[in-house]
Amino acid sequence: MTLTVLHADPATLEADLLIVPDDPSEAELPLRAAFGDAYARAADDADRGTEPVVFYPPARSADRIVLCGLGQPGTTGTGSGADTGDELERLRWAAGRGGKLARNYKATRVGSVLPPGRGSEEAAALIEGFVLGSYRYERYRTTGEPVPEIETLTLVTEREDEPVRPAAERALATAQATCAARDLVNTVAADLTATTLGEETKALGKAHGFSVDVWSTKQIEDEGMGGLLAVNRGSLDDPAFIVLEHKPKDAHNERPIVLVGKAVTYDTGGLSLKPTKNSMDKMKADMAGGAAVIGAVAAATQLGLPLHIIGLVPSTDNRPGGRAYVPGDVVTMHDGSTVEVLNTDAEGRMLLAAAASYAKRYDPAFCVSVATLTGAAVVALGTKVGAVLTSATDGAANRLDAFVEAGRRTGDLVAPLPMYDLYAEQLKSDVADRTNVGGREAGTVTAAKFLEHFTGYPEGYPWVHLDIAGPAFIGEHRPYAPKGGTGFGVRLLVDVLRHYDPSLGFEL
Repeated sequence: MTLTVLHADPATLEADLLIVPDDPSEAELPLRAAFGDAYARAADDADRGTEPVVFYPPARSADRIVLCGLGQPGTTGTGSGADTGDELERLRWAAGRGGKLARNYKATRVGSVLPPGRGSEEAAALIEGFVLGSYRYERYRTTGEPVPEIETLTLVTEREDEPVRPAAERALATAQATCAARDLVNTVAADLTATTLGEETKALGKAHGFSVDVWSTKQIEDEGMGGLLAVNRGSLDDPAFIVLEHKPKDAHNERPIVLVGKAVTYDTGGLSLKPTKNSMDKMKADMAGGAAVIGAVAAATQLGLPLHIIGLVPSTDNRPGGRAYVPGDVVTMHDGSTVEVLNTDAEGRMLLAAAASYAKRYDPAFCVSVATLTGAAVVALGTKVGAVLTSATDGAANRLDAFVEAGRRTGDLVAPLPMYDLYAEQLKSDVADRTNVGGREAGTVTAAKFLEHFTGYPEGYPWVHLDIAGPAFIGEHRPYAPKGGTGFGVRLLVDVLRHYDPSLGFEL
């Protein structure tokens, strides 16, 4: 997709479809003056709701104009009506609905109008919403006419000096990286083993310019990553430990930022077998944390962020094969500590523990782990909001605030949960250093407390954990996300990275 930012009269733009985010409070648009009563009637219909209204203008302009109502302030649920996050999300919703229509109409040349008085951030929201809303995953479809790809997207601005181009290009790169993460999440397990995920990551690295190293089973064994190897015992396929690195020459940080993503390519629960309906049938998505990390590193590289970033993605499937690890096993972990396995379906933390322990050798400025880790997060926060947790060490409040604010800016909403040391009591074992589950209560928190140990807490590196079990894979269409993988976390991580200053820390 080629992006153009153009100062022009939108009434004269030649396109298959022109998206106009319509707000009844806006000043008169040139389109309203150009097309008169017909446009005004369509605009009135758009003002009554958020469903797009299609208007067919006279010749010598766009073939179709789609008026996308922004809805009333506060309707996105991201904050108050006066909140910047709500304003940006309304624009994403409008552009996302327009993007879906563009694909339905098989448009290849699309334009979008930046409403009067809006600037760079609003332009970025429009581009993100359109690209994410026009996404379709059709790898396995064999019927119906193929839908052509959208070739050009033109953003029409009010003022010639509007500095929106860099913001629009940034939004395009980040949205495309989010779509790449969606593709990985939506790929069925038969086509995405840990080894295949490594190959796909190498292809993305080659395309975007970051380095990728995929460890073999022997390398993982030599490193002593007991948690990853234990989960892999029931599989017919090899595990992988995928190391990504974005290291520009002008990196501002001496100590790298490490992103850790869980990539269980399919999770049956192991011998602690999951039920099928609304559980195991969605478990191709259990690698969404790894996909978010891969997408974030790809976007960071394409944007040229002046930060040294390392991604660690431990990967395997979790199956009840002949040598599968069992409840009651004691596993020696990468840091030498021991874990009593009480539930083989609590496998993601076993993988992440290996990566979190390995990350210590980088002495990171901070580390973020991302995972579809607990069903308890869905119970607590639903499917639209992820959980964010951090160790109760210096800077904890600032870290949480940085991620919450990034979520409000991007629409990848997260909410904090507590990390009191008392929760670690639930992980006590009679036969080992700790158990891999802490019981029914506070499951998201105890999973994070399990991981926290492997960061070297309390003396270890600064660490933030994102549990994205709810919003990573959805069962209904949303304004700029179809059913299936959402790519949740990519834009959130990129926003946090963009606002991080190594000399000042997290910028709110």
